[in-house]
Amino acid sequence: MTTIGTIAIILYAIAWLLLAMRWRAGFKQTEAPALSRHYLWIWLVAACLHAAYLYSPLISEQHLSLDFISAASHVMWLAGQVLLITAITHRLESLNLFTLPFIAIALFAQVFLPLTEHSQRIPINGLGVHILSALLAYSMLMIAAIQAVILAYQHIHLHNHKPNAFLRTLPALQDMDSLLFRFIKVGVALLSVTLITGFVYLENFFDAHVAHKTVLSIVAWLVFSALLLGRWKYGWRGISATRWTLSGFGLLMLAFFGTKFVQEYLLTS
Repeated sequence: MTTIGTIAIILYAIAWLLLAMRWRAGFKQTEAPALSRHYLWIWLVAACLHAAYLYSPLISEQHLSLDFISAASHVMWLAGQVLLITAITHRLESLNLFTLPFIAIALFAQVFLPLTEHSQRIPINGLGVHILSALLAYSMLMIAAIQAVILAYQHIHLHNHKPNAFLRTLPALQDMDSLLFRFIKVGVALLSVTLITGFVYLENFFDAHVAHKTVLSIVAWLVFSALLLGRWKYGWRGISATRWTLSGFGLLMLAFFGTKFVQEYLLTS
């Protein structure tokens, strides 16, 4: 499986280079090289190989191993799928240009760094549904956080009447805003599934060693839900939406990666 993972990393790098050529042409308002228009196909092949590397243990060993590094690889892969599908109908070169290297780096770390002794084995059952929905929710809301930062940059420069070449490569402000809230809506729905399945399948959902993760996840759900309510009732957008999005995402990162990093690396050192 190491060979499959390595090929996927190489293909991610090629897709990124082609995307960079395409983005550079848009930045300079010139015609993109013909080959660069096919970066999505190369990305798709890389994503399929990445998936094979990630989920082959489900077939051969009937479980998934999940530690800090492999969890990051799962999240980045899932985030990549959402971006890949969205890129078919939206101009997201700038967002993809930023995200693709992190997908490749996460896979590189999983392939070439050893599992920690605290790696958790995830069986195929209700618990697996809980964990999969959690990863989907984190990846979707991570995209929303990145999108919010780009949207804030776009909003500030356009409203200050300081457009630049980079802004010309981005979709219209209204399209970026609508895309952000689509990501958030799907992310909140997935996070809701995560919390519900946690209550149903985890008897220790509020035990001392996971209580902080549960509480932070619930608070993050409340933050994102309040943002959606504010959007529906008051038309929140722009900088306000960015602040709420980054606050909710920060809570999720503390809930999952922060606590996992502390448990696996700091408390055992």
